[in-house]
Amino acid sequence: MRRIYEYEDLQPILERLLEDKESNDMEFKTAKGGFPHSMWETYSSFANTDGGAIIFGIKEKDGRFYLDGLTKEQVEQYEKDFFNGMHNKQIVNIPLLNENDVQAVEFKGSYFLFFYIPRVDRSLRPVFCGLDPYTGTYRRDLDGDYHCSREEVNSMFADANLANPVDGRIIKNFSKNDLDPESIKQYRRKFEQWNPDHVWNSLPEDTFLEKLNVLRKDRKTGESGLTYAGLLMFGTYSAIMDENPNFFPDYQEIEDPKDRWINRICPDGNWESNLFQFYSRVLPILQNFLPKPFILEENQRKTETPAHVAVREALVNALIHADYTENASLNIYKYHNKMVFSNPGIMLISLKQYYQGGESICRNKYLQTMFTFLGSAEKAGSGVDKILNGWKELNWKRPYLFEKKRPNKVVLTLSMESLLDNDLKETLQKMFGNKLDTLDHNQLMALALAYSEEEISNERLQYALEMHKADISKMLGKLCKLQLLESSGYGRGTKYHVYGVDLFKKGKVATSDRKVATSDRKVATSDRKVATSDQKVATSDQKVATSDQKVATSKKHYSKEKLRELIVEYCTEWRTLDDISVFIGRNRKYLRNKVLPQMTNVLEKMYENIPNHPRQKYRARRKEADT
Repeated sequence: MRRIYEYEDLQPILERLLEDKESNDMEFKTAKGGFPHSMWETYSSFANTDGGAIIFGIKEKDGRFYLDGLTKEQVEQYEKDFFNGMHNKQIVNIPLLNENDVQAVEFKGSYFLFFYIPRVDRSLRPVFCGLDPYTGTYRRDLDGDYHCSREEVNSMFADANLANPVDGRIIKNFSKNDLDPESIKQYRRKFEQWNPDHVWNSLPEDTFLEKLNVLRKDRKTGESGLTYAGLLMFGTYSAIMDENPNFFPDYQEIEDPKDRWINRICPDGNWESNLFQFYSRVLPILQNFLPKPFILEENQRKTETPAHVAVREALVNALIHADYTENASLNIYKYHNKMVFSNPGIMLISLKQYYQGGESICRNKYLQTMFTFLGSAEKAGSGVDKILNGWKELNWKRPYLFEKKRPNKVVLTLSMESLLDNDLKETLQKMFGNKLDTLDHNQLMALALAYSEEEISNERLQYALEMHKADISKMLGKLCKLQLLESSGYGRGTKYHVYGVDLFKKGKVATSDRKVATSDRKVATSDRKVATSDQKVATSDQKVATSDQKVATSKKHYSKEKLRELIVEYCTEWRTLDDISVFIGRNRKYLRNKVLPQMTNVLEKMYENIPNHPRQKYRARRKEADT
């Protein structure tokens, strides 16, 4: 008989086990029927992503732990089976753990087995099960382990080859004739401005390009020619496309998320769309959005502030760290309140290493050198420090970096807002009243971030507040008990959002005669009753009902065509997934996964480039005559 324990009983134990580890990710595996063979898939996925913990003998469901009731003898046997398997090349290619990474833990008479799988250095990737990396390599996302594509595995092999960077390879059947002469001239002018006394300034063009490794001779093979870095930096767009059809650097300026971009720089045939030209066009635009205070340095006005340097570093980092073999674009977005730099590829260092700085690991070392000579890239690992310090000086929210999966992307967000401005303080004060007075600085910052970003996680706060994750867990637990935050999910997937924020924002909690009872978070007025049985809000003098939105409680059966027709008719204006779910009477998960993805030809997304945006809305596509 399995024994059931409340989630919070075990949570402190699991947190202590992970206390000195970088990852918050956990995978629970029942071991009642024997050694779980899915162990090796998760071993691979954790090692190839951000590390994590695997726990035998526990199954988690709906926020509760179900223990298998394993004996001490059983977990000891499983530990032996694990180490025997880890050192068997037919099971996994690399042994990663030692005895300190595996612990047998007793809990109220039952035992479970804890394994900590570290994130491996890029030189060891891919970690895979069995003998074939193309069938046995896994990575991790919030849905669990997923099998890597052949392209992903090849990218890992390329990243692991430290001696031969991908961008340094000599590409066959290409030559200097595939470069844009004007781009080379412009680069040399910038080079001279930044390095006025450099000996390379007097060199002939071909020699100069050889010094930059645009043209290179491989001493091992004797092969000479144009490098991939040279083509990306200075090539004509048609030549770049011949080598890499996925190449598409794209800048979009979006003033209102409901509308399309108001300015865009992308390969449109009007310019040679190489990296140098893209950088030269986009950087001045981004920097122009920054405040320009009057600063004197050695009696001369200094126009480039630390924030300007931060933006330059962020743009160059996106260009030189991108994996141009990925089937994904390089995207730069400028919104009214933030800049987003999104480059294809996976991170070569952990998030912790990124924020600590000092790590100079670059995917495209030849491109990095080319930008370094323009004063636009760091090889000392201080570029991240410049980004963080530039934003800190303006008292804006700390830059936030995260990885997206499938397609793999690294996304850096530079918010152009203060973490806790007066408007946000006023909003939170209206929602929670005197409760805010009891919060310390970090608690208030966490609440503000949860409100402004829709949801937060422990990992997000680690890089916003510079607190240890164990302390953050305690703080988040306290905020939930105070009914200021509420959570969903578990482990690394746990998300927190402001308590009752959906009702507050969407106006479902009624109007001028409403009183917010902050002590117990119940909304009540003397003359209003909430009729929960049929999900209609009514008062003695007010009934809320609209002709275009009714709760379809009868669960009518519609044909696929009729369902699509109803959704299109309803979405004459922007509608949320919840709105559509209520109107149509269908489960939101069913709509999100099964119905809406099949309607991209008739529905548009408010945030087209960010499919999982927390504020995503849908609207029927308009004909050209209507736009």
